[in-house]
Amino acid sequence: MHFFRLAKPRSRLWRWVLLGVCAMSGAVHADEAAVARTLQAVVFEQETPIASLSALAIRGGHVVYEGHFGMRQMPQSDGTPGLPADHDTLYRVASVSKLVTTIGLMRLVEAGKLDLDADLSQYLGYALRNPHFAHAPITARMLLAHTSSLRDGGGYFMPLGTPLQKALQGGNPAAWATPQADADRAPGRYFAYCNLNFVVLGTLIERITGTRFDIYMQEAVLRPLGIAGGFTPETLSPADIRHLAVLYRKGQDGNFQPKGPWVPQADNLQGQMPAPRAGLQDYVPGSNASGFGPQGGLRVSVAGLGRIMQLLMNHGSLDGVRLLGPESVAAILQPQWRAQPGTPNGDTLGGLFQSWGLGAQVFVDLSDTHGGDRLAARGGIKAVGHLGFAYGLHAGFIFDPVKRSGVVYALGGDGADPALHRGRYSSFPLWEERVLDALWSVADPAP
Repeated sequence: MHFFRLAKPRSRLWRWVLLGVCAMSGAVHADEAAVARTLQAVVFEQETPIASLSALAIRGGHVVYEGHFGMRQMPQSDGTPGLPADHDTLYRVASVSKLVTTIGLMRLVEAGKLDLDADLSQYLGYALRNPHFAHAPITARMLLAHTSSLRDGGGYFMPLGTPLQKALQGGNPAAWATPQADADRAPGRYFAYCNLNFVVLGTLIERITGTRFDIYMQEAVLRPLGIAGGFTPETLSPADIRHLAVLYRKGQDGNFQPKGPWVPQADNLQGQMPAPRAGLQDYVPGSNASGFGPQGGLRVSVAGLGRIMQLLMNHGSLDGVRLLGPESVAAILQPQWRAQPGTPNGDTLGGLFQSWGLGAQVFVDLSDTHGGDRLAARGGIKAVGHLGFAYGLHAGFIFDPVKRSGVVYALGGDGADPALHRGRYSSFPLWEERVLDALWSVADPAP
C-alpha cells in the first residue's frame, strides 16, 4: 500500500492520502494513479468539498484498486488532531445495509424457515394488511421489492419499547398507500421505495430466530466472512469504534456553507464506546427491530463490502465459506419490477430507480439530463446492487455479476447541497458521478 503526504496543509494539518492498492502486484499502475488523482480532486474541490472518501474497484472477481482520502474525523477545537480515512475506516453505509439484510433473510429461506411468497401474518403473529386493500396478503417478496404498499409516512424508526404492530395496524394511516385513480397501488402492484419494508423484515428475522436482529446479522453474515463492523454501536468492538467515520455536512439545518466548518451529523463517538441505550436490556426480539438498523444501520468498511460483493459474484461462497446457494443469489438479482414509461407503476425518484430485484437495485443504464441510473459517462454498464444516502453520506455497492466487475464507495460528508449540484447524465450528485466514472474506468475499462 502506498501512502502519500501532500505538502500543502489543510486546516493546519497535513493531508494524508492512500492513493491506491493493486491487489495483484502491490504496485500503483498508471490507470490506478489516474483514478486516485480524480478521487483526491473530488474530496478537495473548494466549492463542493467532501469530508472523506473510501473506494474500491473489483475486476474479474479480484480487488484491483482501493483508495482512501480526507478525514474520517476532523480535528477538534481543543487541539485533538483529526484522523484520516484508511483501510479500516467503518462508515454507516445507510441503505446499502438493506442488501446485507437481504442476505441474512435469504439464509432463513434456504433453511426452510421462511417462504418468500407466504402471507407474513403467519410469521408475525398478527394480521399484516393494508387497510385499503384488506384482502391482499403481503409477502416477504413484496417487502424486498418495495411493492408491499407500505410507505415511510408511517415512520421507520421507533423507540425500542414501541411495538411495530401498533404502527402497522392503524396506529399511523400514513404507513399505507391509498387507492388512487392514476395507478394500481395494491400490494404487489406498485413500486415505492420504503425503509419501513426493511423494519418489518428485520422484525420478521427476529420472530423466526428469537435473536435480536443486529446480533443475528453478526453471527449469520459478518462473522463468517471475517468482516469487521455491525448494525449497531452495541455490536462494534473497541477497535471498530476507533475506526468509525463521523458523518458530516458543511452547515446546519439544510443550510449548506461550503466555506464553513464541518458539522457532525452521525456517529460522532470520538473513539468512545457509547452508553447503553434506554430499553435495550428489556427489548423483546420480534417486537420492533427498527432500532437495530435493518433499514440502514450497518457500519462497515469498503473492504468489508468488497468481500460481500465477491461472495455474490461467486454465487454465494467465499474463501471456502458458503452462506447462500446459487439459486438464492440468482433470486436476489432477478428483476421483480421494471418502470414502464407512460404507465405509472412506480415512483422512480426522478429517474434513479428503474428496476428492482429482491433487496437489490437493477441498474439499466437509463440517462437523461440530471436524471437516470447511468453509472459512467460512456454508458453501457448494466449492473445490480444498492445505494445509500443519509446524514451527508453517499455510498454505493454496484457490480456486474457476469463480468464479475464492481465498485464500492463511501463519501463521508457533503460540503454543498446535492440538489444544487445534480449530475450531467444521471440522478447522482455531480461529485458522485465523478467517483463512479473513475472507479468504473478501472473495474470495467472501455474496450
